[in-house]
Formats: sequence, C-alpha cells, structure tokens
Amino acid sequence: MSSPKPDPEDELAGTEQPFVAHLMELRDRLIKSIVAVGVVAGVLAIYPGPGHLYDLLAQPLVAHLPHGATLIATSVISPFMVPLKILLMAAFLIALPVVLYQVWAFVAPGLYSHEKRMVLPLVISSTLLFFAGVAFCYFLVFGRVFAFIQSFAPKSITAAPDIEAYLSFVLTMFLAFGMAFEVPIAVVVLARLGVVSVEQLKHFRGYFIVLAFVVAAVVTPPDVVSQLALAIPMCLLYELGIWAARAFIKSTTAPEGSEASSEVAKP
Repeated sequence: MSSPKPDPEDELAGTEQPFVAHLMELRDRLIKSIVAVGVVAGVLAIYPGPGHLYDLLAQPLVAHLPHGATLIATSVISPFMVPLKILLMAAFLIALPVVLYQVWAFVAPGLYSHEKRMVLPLVISSTLLFFAGVAFCYFLVFGRVFAFIQSFAPKSITAAPDIEAYLSFVLTMFLAFGMAFEVPIAVVVLARLGVVSVEQLKHFRGYFIVLAFVVAAVVTPPDVVSQLALAIPMCLLYELGIWAARAFIKSTTAPEGSEASSEVAKP
C-alpha cells in the first residue's frame, strides 16, 4: 500500500502569537502612528505655520470675493481653533503613508500570499485615489464653483463668509470628492468577492449614471458646476473600475489547492 501524502505546509503555520502580544504590537503601532502625525504637525507649526495653511486653503474663495472683502470670524476662539484644526488635518494627510504602513505591518503577518497580493494594491490605490479626489476638488472644482456662486450675488450684498463655515464646507467637499474617487475600489472589491460579476456591473452602468447624479445633487451645493464636477468623474471612474476588476480578479485568485485540505492517496 502506498503511504498517504503529507499535508501541504501552511505558510502561516507557527506564526500564531498570544492575544497579549497582539495587543502590545497594536499599542506600538498606534504610538508610532501618533508620533508620525505629531512630528509632521510640529514641522508644519514652525513652517509654514497654521495661519499660512488656512490662507492657502481659503485662497480659492478669496480670489473670487469682491475687492477688499475678506473672511470673518464670528467666534472669539475661531482665529485660533480653525487654523489649528487645519494644521492637524494637514499633518494627518501628510503622515497617512506612515499610518497605513503601520496598519499593514500589523495585519500582513496574518494574511496568505494571495491575500497580500489582493489587499496591498487596494490599500495603496485607495489612498492615491482619495488624494486625487481632494486635489481635483481643490485645484479644479473650487475656483469654478466660487466664481459661479459669486456671479449670482446681488450688487447690494458684500460677501464675507465665516471661517468656520468655510472650513466645514471645504471638509464636506473634500470628503465627498475623496469618497467619490473610491468608486473603482468599491467596484473591484464587489467583483473580487463575488457579490456581482463583471457582466452585471456592465448592465448596471445606466443605473449608476443616475445614481451618480443623485449623489452629486445631495452632497454638493445646489449649483450645476459642482454637481457635474462630481457626477461625471464618478461615471468615468465606474468604467475604470470595471476594467480594473477584470484584471484584478485574474491576478489575485488563490492558487488551486493552496488552502484546501490534503488528499489522502488511495491504497
């Protein structure tokens, strides 16, 4: 009789750690992430400084205000708190690669090789797409939106927006465009998990176009410029997601038998 085939070696065998060890590693990763954000915040506080960061953020609006008009602060502590919030937000975004690396270093040891090939590209691409959405909003959308809004302002009104209201508007727009640019990632994940097929995604194209315009109408100001600026990129990114899903599924499929139980040879 032939001897049974040995069990295939599990690539994660022997990597188990006690629960306390996981907690200690998680603590260390969190500390490193916080230190990274703190260091960047300290550098930004020295140069260019919180005030200059807010001026940079407000530049698209100030450029379209009437001559001599400025933003105002209606709260006593707003001139201090608003620039401080922007400083912390900028520090987190700049230190985000370090934060994501710490997350990856904590999670990666528990993943199989094909899972690493799936997760790592998604983390990197989702981060880059979010930054691309924020940059698209700041450099291309804000100027046109503010110019369009100011063109409707009556001559008898002097625009003087509040700095806290402007910060809230900016963060909302950044989040909306950043999340909108994650459409390809959502499409790829749904297809990779088998929730929908690539063919079903193609058939859903028409419904998604309607959904994109509805979302743009809800999350953006009630002007045509910002709604089109959000809806059209979402539609284009949906097409990109369909193409990426087909390629991603082929490159990240687990090898046959890599995690299956071993077969015992018949006598």
